Amino acid sequence: QVQLVESGGGLVQAGGSLRLSCAASRSIFSRNAMGWYRQVRGKQRELVAFITSGGTTNYADFVKGRFTISRDRRNAANTVYLQMNTLKPEDTAVYYCNAYPVATPAYWGQGTQVTVSS
Repeated sequence: QVQLVESGGGLVQAGGSLRLSCAASRSIFSRNAMGWYRQVRGKQRELVAFITSGGTTNYADFVKGRFTISRDRRNAANTVYLQMNTLKPEDTAVYYCNAYPVATPAYWGQGTQVTVSS
């Protein structure tokens, strides 16, 4: 059973930081690169960053130098993190984690809302 539970979002002022967490089921975490995605209402979901099972990372240009993705498989944690620094109002979105690339058909968790005020 696929399970994705995102947390850590909230309201923060521009320039602030948040750390998102995603608890993933072992079935999806252990065999895949994992990614963070975000979606603004009315727009398509977009990839923010991904990390391979070996730890290689890749970031969208709009978050490079500000966000850091990591994964923790110790003690069966199966958790993916997104450290977000120097947040901007345009980072406001619902953030989701999932495998990268996303399977078809895709299962999505509930996401976590990030709101950055100016």
